[in-house]
Amino acid sequence: MITPIIILVLLSSPLAIAFIYSKLNGTFLNVNKYACWGLGVAFIFFFIGHLVKAEGMVEMLPTWVPLRLELVYFTGLIELLIGTALFVPRYQPLAAKLAIVVFIAFFPANVYAAVNGIGLGGHQWGPSYLLIRGPLQVILIAWAYFLCIKGHHKPIRHSQA
Repeated sequence: MITPIIILVLLSSPLAIAFIYSKLNGTFLNVNKYACWGLGVAFIFFFIGHLVKAEGMVEMLPTWVPLRLELVYFTGLIELLIGTALFVPRYQPLAAKLAIVVFIAFFPANVYAAVNGIGLGGHQWGPSYLLIRGPLQVILIAWAYFLCIKGHHKPIRHSQA
């Protein structure tokens, strides 16, 4: 169940590195920019997961869903597009909104997998996995909304002591 930790590290690393750099150099910190970059890195990680673990992700979908493998690849492509757009300032607010839609739309697959004990990325833990996945989804949605969408934050200037 290391995946949620990896996601949080990928999400927060660009902002943490930029914060340290700005603090050491007394420069402005563009929170919005680096928060979006972190979300972009996370989405590219999700995309890679859709390629590398495609068969496992197919199992996360109910059997009545048509074209399950194609759907996994298609949703991975959506994640790649969102992840890439999060690095382009012009597209960051739209990409962050789409990220929230994806988090909400994909969550039922996580519930299905957890309830049915499908063993990918922690789901083999059964419904208790949702005690981790649910809050993680809330964190990702809050990150996207408060740090990438809700107004462009003014840069924070660190003064040299």
